[in-house]
Amino acid sequence: MDSRTPPPGAPAGKTARQRLLSLLKIGVTALGLFLVLRGIDFAALVGTLRTVRLGWMLVGALGIALSLVVRAYRWHVVLHGVGSSIRFGRLVELYLVGSFFNAFLPSGLGGDVVRAAEAAQDVSPGVAAGTVLVDRLTGLLALFAMALAVLPFRPAEFPPRLALTIGAICLVGLLGGFALIDGRLLRLVVERLPGSLKAAGGGFLDRLAATIHSCGWRSIALALLVSLVFNLMQVGWWATTGRALGLRVPFGYFLLVVPIMSLAVLVPSIGGLGVRESVAPALFAGAGLAPEQAVALTLLVFGLERVASLLGAPVYAWSAVRTARRVGEAGRPAHPR
Repeated sequence: MDSRTPPPGAPAGKTARQRLLSLLKIGVTALGLFLVLRGIDFAALVGTLRTVRLGWMLVGALGIALSLVVRAYRWHVVLHGVGSSIRFGRLVELYLVGSFFNAFLPSGLGGDVVRAAEAAQDVSPGVAAGTVLVDRLTGLLALFAMALAVLPFRPAEFPPRLALTIGAICLVGLLGGFALIDGRLLRLVVERLPGSLKAAGGGFLDRLAATIHSCGWRSIALALLVSLVFNLMQVGWWATTGRALGLRVPFGYFLLVVPIMSLAVLVPSIGGLGVRESVAPALFAGAGLAPEQAVALTLLVFGLERVASLLGAPVYAWSAVRTARRVGEAGRPAHPR
């Protein structure tokens, strides 16, 4: 990272609004966990977690790590669509670092900010931010589409009001996401901004809108296809975590439930923690799981995702050391011959 750029997530860069949002996420997570744990047999939950088989957990962790490579390829596709490119290995590195920040910062967008800031060393800031936004949006759009596709086949015990809410969120998300990716709506908004805002950051908003508009639908379609592969991989590590707990849930049932569970990350919380645990008993009741087993599964998936994200810590440390060396070498005076 550029030595002139403050470290991502530094307290000095936080606004009061960001602090309030972080507090809201922590509060929602704490309240959700409190309500869930109060309503189940805690001893049975602990007993279920003690049955974990580490071999299956390792398979799940490898799946999560591999999914980061797949998502890095999705970003590569988007960058290629705007006529820019960064070395693929560099994109994998940035995704590992972004995953680490996403996992250990209250804000789920922390990793995206880090990726955009780091990528801006290789491409223009507008291209970096725009492609990160499109990369994230294509992932969400594929998730919305999968959730809508499986919602009609939800378990009978699934609360109808929650199903209606999820359906509405998915429809609005799909419409809004495609409108934003199309670029024309964003450009229209930017054009109507006051001159001082349009000129902020040397016309950054104009460049951002232009980048999104220039992606091209061919690249968007390929990115959506890659997102579908990623979502199937996500179903896979949920299934392997279920096997780690000795739960005999068919893969097809996970295919039905996981896209809906994944929408929990859109609720202000720490990675969906507390929210997923609230809906898991209803979702997995159709598979014959007790509430304690369903909550144990979601907690174990959350922990597994955080452990796998630790891979980004040494990558980030090495990147910082490498950048510091380059800066030091650039500042050394040339030796006379």
